[in-house]
Amino acid sequence: MMELVKKHIHMNRRRGNVTSQITLDDDFNVPDTMDDVEQLILDSGEIQIESAKNLGEKAAVKGKLNFRVLYRRPGGGIMTLAGSLSFEETINMPGLEEQDTIQAGWELDDLHVGIINSRKLNVKALVTLKLQAETICDVQAAEDVKFDGNVETLKKEVTVAVIAVRRKDTFRVREVLSLPGNKPDIDTLLWQDIRLMGVNTKPLDGKIHIDGELMVFAIYAAEDGQMLIQCLEETIPFSGDVELDESDEEMIPFITVKLVHKEMEVNPDADGEMRELSLDVVMELDMRLYEERQVEILSDLYALDREVLPDTGEACFDQIAARNTLKNRLQEKIQLDSDRRILQICHSIGDVKIDEVQIKEGGLHIEGVLEVRLLYLTADDTSPVGSSVELLPFHSVAEIPGITEDSLYQMEAGLEQLSAVMLGGDSVEIKAVIVMDILVLRPVCEQVILEVHEEPVDMERLKQMPGIVGYIVQAGDSLWKIARTFHTSVDEIMAANNLVDSNIRPGDKLILVKAVKERE
Repeated sequence: MMELVKKHIHMNRRRGNVTSQITLDDDFNVPDTMDDVEQLILDSGEIQIESAKNLGEKAAVKGKLNFRVLYRRPGGGIMTLAGSLSFEETINMPGLEEQDTIQAGWELDDLHVGIINSRKLNVKALVTLKLQAETICDVQAAEDVKFDGNVETLKKEVTVAVIAVRRKDTFRVREVLSLPGNKPDIDTLLWQDIRLMGVNTKPLDGKIHIDGELMVFAIYAAEDGQMLIQCLEETIPFSGDVELDESDEEMIPFITVKLVHKEMEVNPDADGEMRELSLDVVMELDMRLYEERQVEILSDLYALDREVLPDTGEACFDQIAARNTLKNRLQEKIQLDSDRRILQICHSIGDVKIDEVQIKEGGLHIEGVLEVRLLYLTADDTSPVGSSVELLPFHSVAEIPGITEDSLYQMEAGLEQLSAVMLGGDSVEIKAVIVMDILVLRPVCEQVILEVHEEPVDMERLKQMPGIVGYIVQAGDSLWKIARTFHTSVDEIMAANNLVDSNIRPGDKLILVKAVKERE
């Protein structure tokens, strides 16, 4: 009785990607505790995904747009208003199955805040939701056979990328910033921004190490009774570990890091002066760790004492085609269009947006744009802060030999560096380094044995086969194919022909002796 010994190989399968654009449009009343709006100075927004539920063939995405507005009030002075717009969307995802998990990402393509009247604003946003369905599945492949008789087996070794860890966790940073000695005390915090820059992660034994920088920016009104506007920009390095028992330093990681909570609060220092900013930041790590393993699979078998009929099929495994970090340096001079005299650039914010990725010519061809928002101080006391949005297109090619159209890629784009320097007049030079973290999985399909069936040996057919045959090797032959056809074994062919290895060439002459085994 034959019994296949099967191996289960964990694979992270991507069901598909779906992109959907939604438009948010709603009016927002200025709270009674705030002054009237006379002029809008700055606005910013980000999407918070609260849930992405699998409905089978559809996904229900719930979230909100958090926005912030800096405005000038009548008679001078600046205030900040914050609010949110909620949304719920049902998006078709053909092929989505109940056990699949959904990863939801977003891009804020456009945000426009307009004044309806001094107590009401209109908020419009164009949002792209990016949904990715994944499932963890077991690919089955026979690696051997248990048999009470004589059986010949053909095995093949395949390198596969096994998903070892698929998990999410968080990493928290708490810091206190003190104002430099040349800065006045804080009266009112008007604007704040916290961003990640140059984040690195790597697996270690039992943990994931993370390090990078927090870029912290604030605009505040000083405590001098004249609403003097001040800018504060600081870089805070961080490093630490996230415990992960299954992690091994030999694993191949693809880990994305996103800010899911950021809070900035003004506090008094030891002297009671408002000169400290307390930061509370939470990052979410979406972790995929792969292991490369050499897997031996059973691709064919036969017996000499009975007929063995294998049912064969195809099993597809993932192989890592590339694990790259691609850097793209941008440098461009732009002219700011402002009707007010610009005193200084106080902050620059960058968002990397990928427009198109194509697999062609042995690589990934990436088209995108770096959207840079420049914040500056002006000589106009009634509107001391201004902003400008600049778009810097880029094209990158990640060379990946062996990549095919059915390869799957995972890519995370971010910024390693960004600077904006006044050159004179209204001219600004922008320098940036875009980093793209790329993992490419290439599917490799192999013939495998699914089931085996036994029948008694056909003695009449066996008797009709000559006992000894002279054979000339043909193109495409292997010792296995010849042995299987002529009812013998590779070992017996090698012994009869004094071969030291299994290498044969077309034109070689072999003596083949039929092997007859009695079934017990």
